Amino acid sequence: MAITRGLAGTESTLLASSNRELDELFRASPAGAAPVGVLDGIAILFPASPVSRALAAVVRAVAWRGKVIDPDGKGLANRLTPFDIRAIRAVVRPTASLVDGGQCTVLDYSATSFVAGGVRDEIRLVAPQMYLGVVWLWGRRVAWFSLRERRWRPGTTV
Repeated sequence: MAITRGLAGTESTLLASSNRELDELFRASPAGAAPVGVLDGIAILFPASPVSRALAAVVRAVAWRGKVIDPDGKGLANRLTPFDIRAIRAVVRPTASLVDGGQCTVLDYSATSFVAGGVRDEIRLVAPQMYLGVVWLWGRRVAWFSLRERRWRPGTTV
């Protein structure tokens, strides 16, 4: 199943895509503007496998729910556990991707986190308000994830 940028707007499509398809989509997508605010995340582990959706649901229910990017766009905290605890900080900056050398937004934990110091996330815009991310651990690509921007509504806070 080849996915195109126009069809990448759902988490379901990303979960059903193979590693090769996610790689092709990431390479074909622009960096986009760095997101700001509350982002809902889905872990994409073993993409296109029978366990991908179940793993995504378990991770979201008990561990990782997304990220909150600071209003200045230069830092973030991960949203953890069902209580949405904000922890494990990273620096946010535009730079070249390890995937293909093209521009992306990097979420760099090396200077801000003892726990995740070997992690570097890279994101690119694959659909309106939706980013595809690749997780690097000590220079090795280990996982994918998606981030979706929430639309701000009067009366809501970050």
